[in-house]
Amino acid sequence: MTKKEREKSVKDLLHFMEQATAPFQVVEESKNLLVGEGFEQLELSEPWKLKQGGAYVVPVYGTTLFAFCIGKQFQAGSAIHAACAHTDHPCLRVKPKADLCSRGYMKLDVEVYGGAILNTWLDRPLSIAGQVTLKSDDLYEPVTKLVDWKRPLLTIPNLAIHMNREVNNGVRLNEQSEMLPLIAMVHDQLEQENFFIKLLAKECGVSPEDILDFDLYVYNAEKGCVLGAHDEFVSAPRLDNLTSCYACLQAVTAAAKITDDSERLNLIALYDNEEIGSRTKQGADSLVANFILEKIYDGLSYDRARLVDSYFKSMMLSLDVAHAHHPNYEQKSDPNLRVICGQGPAIKLSYSQRYATDTKAVGIVSQICEANHIPYQKFVNRSDMAGGSTLGTITSAFLPMLTVDLGIGVLAMHSARELMAGEDQAALNTLVYCFFL
Repeated sequence: MTKKEREKSVKDLLHFMEQATAPFQVVEESKNLLVGEGFEQLELSEPWKLKQGGAYVVPVYGTTLFAFCIGKQFQAGSAIHAACAHTDHPCLRVKPKADLCSRGYMKLDVEVYGGAILNTWLDRPLSIAGQVTLKSDDLYEPVTKLVDWKRPLLTIPNLAIHMNREVNNGVRLNEQSEMLPLIAMVHDQLEQENFFIKLLAKECGVSPEDILDFDLYVYNAEKGCVLGAHDEFVSAPRLDNLTSCYACLQAVTAAAKITDDSERLNLIALYDNEEIGSRTKQGADSLVANFILEKIYDGLSYDRARLVDSYFKSMMLSLDVAHAHHPNYEQKSDPNLRVICGQGPAIKLSYSQRYATDTKAVGIVSQICEANHIPYQKFVNRSDMAGGSTLGTITSAFLPMLTVDLGIGVLAMHSARELMAGEDQAALNTLVYCFFL
C-alpha cells in the first residue's frame, strides 16, 4: 500500500468518526455507506428473498448492524467468513429526568456507561447524540428520530487546584456528584422547568409534549487529528472500536464487488453493548447472529441443517483494539509480547479464553498476513494482569466456528481521547479484505 493510500485510510476513518458519535449514529452512517455502495436494506422482521452475488444490510434495533455479500458460487454448506466489531464506547448517558439546577447553573443528570477513564472527560467540549421516541397514532409504533447536536454543548469543569490540593496525588471522582455536565446558566424559574426536554424538542423540531422517551449519549465533541513529527499518530475519540467497524465496512464493500468467482458468504456484525458485557438482544451474547444466518439460508432456499454443516468450515475475526505498549509504563507489558504502534494489527491471545485463542485460527491469520505482506504482531497480557475481554469467545459460543481476536494497538484505551498509529488502520483494512477474498 502506498503512502497516499495509507493517508487516505486515515482521512476516511476520521471522517467516519465525526459522523459516528453514538451507536445509533454508527449504524446510520454505516448503513448509508453500504447502501451507497449498492447494498440492499433488509428488515429483520420480514421474509427475505436473496440471490447469489447479492449484497445486503440489516439494521438491528437501531444500534447493531449486519451486512453480507453472497458469492455467486456459494452453495449450502459452503464456508462463511465473518468479522465482528462493536458500535459502543465508554461514555456518559443522559438520565430520563435530566435537569439539575444549582444557583442558576443548569446541569444534566447522567450515568457512566462502560469502563470510562473519568478524569479524561473533564474540561472538554462535549455534545449529545442518540435517538428520541415520539408520539404517534399507532400505540405500538411510536416514531423514532435520530438527533445529534454536532457542536460543543456542555462540559464538566474541573475543580481548581486551590480548592483541591490533593488532585495531583490522585482523587477518585464520584459518578453521581462530580461527573455532571454543565449545559447552561438559567436564572428564570419558568425556563428551568423541563429545560432539557424543551431544548431537545427544539433540536428535533417537535413539541415537548410529543417526546415519550430518549436514548442519548454524551460524547467528546473534539475532532480527531493526525500528529507526531512524521504524522505517524492519530489522536481521536472513539478509536475503540470505530477503527474495527470501519475496517469491516471497507472490507465487505470491496468484497461485494468481486463475488463472481466466490464460493463464500462474507458477513460483518457490528454489535452494541460490548462495553457492558454484550448481554442484550442487540449484543453479541444473544441469538441475533444465528437468526440472521438462518434467514440467509432460508432466503436462498437452503436447508437449515446445511447451515450447521457450514459452521464447521467457517471462520470469524473478532475485531477490537489491543493494548499498545506504553513507553512510560514499561512494567505493564508482557516481557516478550508487546504491541508497538505502527507495526501492524495484533493477534490477541489468552489461554483463559478472555480472547478467543485457537492455534489453527491464529495460523490462518498469520498466513494471510504473510502472503499479503501485512505486518502483524501477537499480544498477551502480563500473567498477573487480567486485561480486558471482547466479542470473540462470546460470539463463538453461539456460532461454533474457528475464531481469532485481533485489533489495532492503542494507547489511552477507554480515555475520552485515544491514540494509535495511522499505518495500522491501513493494515487492518487490508487484512479483513484479504480474509474475505
